[in-house]
Amino acid sequence: MENVKEKKNTNPNNPTTEAGDALIERIVFINRVTKVTKGGKNLKFSALVVVGDGNGKAGFAIGKALEVADAIRKGIKMARRNMLVIKKKETTIAHEVIGSYGSMRVLLKPAFAGTGVIACLPVRAICECVGISDILTKVITKSNNPINVVRATFEGLESLKD
Repeated sequence: MENVKEKKNTNPNNPTTEAGDALIERIVFINRVTKVTKGGKNLKFSALVVVGDGNGKAGFAIGKALEVADAIRKGIKMARRNMLVIKKKETTIAHEVIGSYGSMRVLLKPAFAGTGVIACLPVRAICECVGISDILTKVITKSNNPINVVRATFEGLESLKD
């Protein structure tokens, strides 16, 4: 694998955290929605976005618009407003937890240092944004809907105790 370093955006228009670090933004899923009307087909896009500071704060949102870029921009703007503080223990979580949203269940287990992030794409994006680098996860349902996986993962991370 290649070592990929993230560039810190020094753009003055990019909101930053209190420490001055730029936020990490991950696009998890882009969906094209078509509505058929009497006048023809109306295309719209929705984008699921996760934003975090890499140090225990993260948020997610769904942006909807006529263009993909506008949907992503709206999602990032809303995710910045809805950031939560997530408790972690060094590079992992403190204890095992099951996050649930509707019928979706996500198992989150702490891992030893050096294990890495063993997770699906939506959970991996959340862990990168929060700053968790060692974790084991499993989606325990038949469905892999990314929106519900993200919501269940955030429910699990919110319920963590020190």
